[in-house]
Amino acid sequence: MFTGVIEELGRLLERTPGKGFDTFVISGAEVMSDLAVGNSITVNGVCLTVVAISADSFTAQVIPETLKKSNLGEMTTGSEVNLERAMQVEARFHGHVVQGHVETVGYINNIIEHDGDVRMTVTLDSYWLRYCVPKGAITLDGVSLTIADISPAGITVALIPFTLELTTLGRKKVGDPVNIETDIFARYVERFLEMDSNEERWDLDPVRLLSWGFGES
Repeated sequence: MFTGVIEELGRLLERTPGKGFDTFVISGAEVMSDLAVGNSITVNGVCLTVVAISADSFTAQVIPETLKKSNLGEMTTGSEVNLERAMQVEARFHGHVVQGHVETVGYINNIIEHDGDVRMTVTLDSYWLRYCVPKGAITLDGVSLTIADISPAGITVALIPFTLELTTLGRKKVGDPVNIETDIFARYVERFLEMDSNEERWDLDPVRLLSWGFGES
């Protein structure tokens, strides 16, 4: 699990196509302090598994589905990326609950300065827009943000100078893609409501659940 609080900007050092996946080698400094093979890390909000490490970089394998559904597919050597290690249990919880499961890609359609901050508007498919609420949480390229406004076309977020400086969002231009992860709790609520409307009921009796695990009826 992650929080959407970016630790540092990394850089794609090498991208190698392979059979069934592409191999990414990404530089880092802060994240390399305790990173180990098998650890999870988000790259632009995408949860990846570390498969190898060196003194100043790590390697991850990215499958075609991930390349297709995120902006990692457009990454080239030299591209900057937002990095966040998995949350530590004993740490303070900043940001919001982030899974690192990017759902779709949005596109920036407006960037304007507004009273000392920057307002960024992102076009979002209506299917995913339904999970967005004013003042609710959303993740853009792995950055935990609050939704300032919603329109039929998408959402607007306010970015402070700190966020603009320390994440890729400060380098974005109109037309650029951003990875989107909506609030997981909204999706759980929708699922529960669907179950009620369809009169679906899951029998949560522990004895019966155990019997299912052993293939009994």
